[in-house]
Amino acid sequence: RDEERICDAHIAGSHHYASDGFADRLPEIAEATRGKETLVFHCALSQVRGPSCARMFLDYLSEAKEESAVKSITVLERGFNGWELSGRAVCRCKDAPCKGVCS
Repeated sequence: RDEERICDAHIAGSHHYASDGFADRLPEIAEATRGKETLVFHCALSQVRGPSCARMFLDYLSEAKEESAVKSITVLERGFNGWELSGRAVCRCKDAPCKGVCS
C-alpha cells in the first residue's frame, strides 16, 4: 500500500514493503521473514500489487533456493479495504514495522 501506509491505517503488527522497489528488496525481505509460519500479501484491493509481489517473492524463493521455512504465502482476499470494512482491527501508528500494540 505504498504511501497510503503512512497516511492511513494498516493491519496491526504488519510489516510494510512498498511495491515500488519491492524486487530490489527481495533478499532483505526473505531474511526478515525467515521462519515465519504465514506471510499475507495485500494492497488496497489485493487485485494487482499484493498478488504481483506475492508471485515475485515466491519466484525469488524458488530461484534462490532460499530455505525460508515459510509454510504458507497467501494474498488477503478483498485487500486492506475489505479487512477494514469487515470491522477487523486496524492501527494508525506511524511505526514501521508496526509493533502490533494498536487498538
